Amino acid sequence: MADKSFQVEVVSADERLYSGEATMLVAQTTDGEIGILAGHAPLLGQLTDGGYIAVTEVGGDRRVAAVTGGFLSISADVVTILAETAEWAESVDVAAETAALEAAEAGTAEHQLAKSRLAAAAALAR
Repeated sequence: MADKSFQVEVVSADERLYSGEATMLVAQTTDGEIGILAGHAPLLGQLTDGGYIAVTEVGGDRRVAAVTGGFLSISADVVTILAETAEWAESVDVAAETAALEAAEAGTAEHQLAKSRLAAAAALAR
């Protein structure tokens, strides 16, 4: 476990999903997957559609959220995720999201949301 921690805020258009201390955060951006530890250089990144974030909390618990669109901002000791949508992976119904992904037209909001939920559920299972 890392010795240093930083503040993580995850906010969507609907709600503040998370606020807490973490030792690591992994986010999928349009430039690829990024791992963030305390002391990371300042950065502004665009979150990928159909992606997820994984937060390793100070106590060692790992939380994974499906996120679609939005931005990641890293400053001094705070990482802020501003997502269009965000929801915890443990609430994902994998069978329903698989069916939704297959039924949705590629590139639509429904397709991206199902893709994000499935990616988050898979990441949580790791």
